[in-house]
Amino acid sequence: MKFLLITHFILLITILSVRAQTDLTINGSVIDRQTKQPLAYCSVALFKSQDSTLVTGLLTSEKGNFRFENVATASYYLQTQYIGYAKATVSLAAYSSKKNVIEVPVIEMDSDPRMLTELNVKADRQTLENKIDRQVYRADKFLNSRGGTAVDVLKNTPSVTVNSEGGITLRGSSGFLVLINGKPVQTDAATILNQIPANTIENVEVITSPSARFDPDGKSGIINITTRTALAGTRSFSANIQGGLPAIYRYHNLRNPVRFGADATFNARSEKWEFSLSGNYLRNDISGQRTGNVNTTIDNIYTSFPSDGERSYSRYNYTIRSSVSFTPRAGNVFSAGFYTGYRSQSRRADIVYNNTKTDLNTGNIIGRITYFNSNVARKSGRITLGNLDYTHTFKNKAALTVSGLIENAGMNGLTTNVNLAEPDRNVILQSSRNPSENPLNAFRLKADYAINIGSGKLETGYQYRNQVQKGDFQYLDLNLETGVFHIVPEFSSNTEVTNEIHSVYGQYAGKHGKLEYLGGLRYEYSTRAFKAGAESPRNLNLSNLFPSLNLQYQLTKLLRARAGYSKRVQRATNSELNPFPEREHSETLESGDPDILPEFIDLSELGIVREFQEGSFFATVYNQRIKNVVNRVNSVYNDTILNRIYTNAGLATSWGLETGSSLNITKWWQLQAGGNLYHYKIKGSLFENDVAVNTASWVYGINANTTFKLSGTFQIQGSVNYLSKRVTAQGEDSRFVTPNLSARKTFLKGKLAATLQWQNVDLGLLGTNRQRITTFGKNFFTTTNYIQETDIFLLNLSYNLNQTSKKAKLPSSEFGDKEF
Repeated sequence: MKFLLITHFILLITILSVRAQTDLTINGSVIDRQTKQPLAYCSVALFKSQDSTLVTGLLTSEKGNFRFENVATASYYLQTQYIGYAKATVSLAAYSSKKNVIEVPVIEMDSDPRMLTELNVKADRQTLENKIDRQVYRADKFLNSRGGTAVDVLKNTPSVTVNSEGGITLRGSSGFLVLINGKPVQTDAATILNQIPANTIENVEVITSPSARFDPDGKSGIINITTRTALAGTRSFSANIQGGLPAIYRYHNLRNPVRFGADATFNARSEKWEFSLSGNYLRNDISGQRTGNVNTTIDNIYTSFPSDGERSYSRYNYTIRSSVSFTPRAGNVFSAGFYTGYRSQSRRADIVYNNTKTDLNTGNIIGRITYFNSNVARKSGRITLGNLDYTHTFKNKAALTVSGLIENAGMNGLTTNVNLAEPDRNVILQSSRNPSENPLNAFRLKADYAINIGSGKLETGYQYRNQVQKGDFQYLDLNLETGVFHIVPEFSSNTEVTNEIHSVYGQYAGKHGKLEYLGGLRYEYSTRAFKAGAESPRNLNLSNLFPSLNLQYQLTKLLRARAGYSKRVQRATNSELNPFPEREHSETLESGDPDILPEFIDLSELGIVREFQEGSFFATVYNQRIKNVVNRVNSVYNDTILNRIYTNAGLATSWGLETGSSLNITKWWQLQAGGNLYHYKIKGSLFENDVAVNTASWVYGINANTTFKLSGTFQIQGSVNYLSKRVTAQGEDSRFVTPNLSARKTFLKGKLAATLQWQNVDLGLLGTNRQRITTFGKNFFTTTNYIQETDIFLLNLSYNLNQTSKKAKLPSSEFGDKEF
């Protein structure tokens, strides 16, 4: 009933806001007075004669023609502008309309002699731009990301950190929503961000206080990636190739890492058509090792199994994206897109274990064995989707957008686990396999309506989301006598999860004097049905309101104050729901909880923005309050295996201070730096009050880079990403640091560029790219040091024909698998 009332309310507002007006069409063309040649893509603006207010504007076609449609009957004048020409103004009062059509005589423009002399203006746009609800970062400012992916760009923003295992966090949380050109992506953040080539990215927007128009998913906010396209009337092409130099440190891994890639983008835009096509391939292996120690205590038997060996990744991905947009006439835009992408990742952990059992009552060693464990986890997946959008702009400048997206995703996995006797490694002690298939079918339908009311803008909309994902997970164990693998039922399962979400929203944005405001309310009714094996289905129905409010006040010309609040939700993934364990390592099983609850988050922030001639600075104090916080926690399965379980772990809170600055120190020296300091506390209990959780700590991260422009064609950039140690529900993660150096040289008037990157600078001195993760409980202790490759050298060559900007309406994955 609440859902219907809100829907009717929004429809009523929409109906009342549409005003009937008389249609009027204005046709004309623009030419050069001397040559009589048409002026393509000339700016034509329509003004009211009564008060000179701007009604609308457009660009002429390739033949210099223009057409205004759905114009209310009134007195108007036209004004044309074109680089190198004097403005031209034409009153329409003298022209009568026939059948509501005004035919304007050809507008002739004169060359402006003051503008015929060549003028070169050189300026450097700032790396950082602050808005009412977000910070915007220019991707091309970060040389260390060239040839990489969106993850490499994000490493340079103050709020984002990436750890040794590739885990991405925003303000300390791994739960955030990803948008591609404003469209939500439901697949795992790391999966999609590792597929987007950094060279195609225009801006990265970190939205820490999202409005009601956005999905409420993502407990720490939203990251929006905007990509490049051509300017009106132009075509552009860019291509990049990258190759890695031979690895310096190989850690005695089975295979040497391979690193190379290429991407290309073509964009074209005319008066009515816009087309984009891009593709990329990236192979990005990394070597490494891990050392660890695990011990358990069961019935006074103490078992210790220290380990040491390889921890490497072999990974590649390729994608193809295309989009087309057609504007048959003013006020109607059709756009369609297609995307297909494939990603493969193979993680190898070849480890030697030394197991020792000790009787705590007597102190005697009652068992000892050394064995070699080869564990390879392969995950691959293809996502194919298509989208279709339509936007209609009414005569009163209101706009209605209807869009839909359908997706098919197929994810496959295979984990092989083999224990061999040391030192010869020719006797099999145990062997198991975990094959899995995880197909998904999903679609999203939405309609949004926006209209100017008073001095502000009202937006309303409805959205329906549907996602069905089936899983087939098997655990196969080798019979050492017969040599045949057989299914272990207790570790095998078939799952099916269906999510349906209906949502409506309304929000209003405006400005009153020095105050800007944006307030809204979103209502969602969601259902989740989960079934595993022969168990009865588990259903969860939720009805929730998600309010949001953003304020910004101009204290002085260069100083602004901001405040924001939003309520958000973090929904459970399939891994967190599946109760059947999966063998991840020799010492690890991993499982979920089918009754796990979504996390609900209250986000609040208060900050200032200071602009100055050489750059800008912002500082924000924020608070996150997370109810039903989900953690991956450990319990003892047997003497040599820990069971990692996803479960709700109580209440978590964090208070933080986030700062960032972009500064042009001199004409040849720029600095961009940011930091995030927060206090994280979690309190609750696990496993039906068997384990109490009450821990807290201070955490900070620093991301900074500095650029030295030694000449007009040569620059050097250094950067550092640092994450301090932090507590978890049952332990702590150590600090993590990755310094980088890059040098870039341009040729052919900037069309060709060569960038040499030195990633993970260490030289055996800094402890770069390594992290120790420790967990402990009343009857277990585990600590593992992940040491990954340092001093990596890459060479990237880029060619650009016509520089590009603005947003490309490329399709993006709306759903996808969260198991990658």
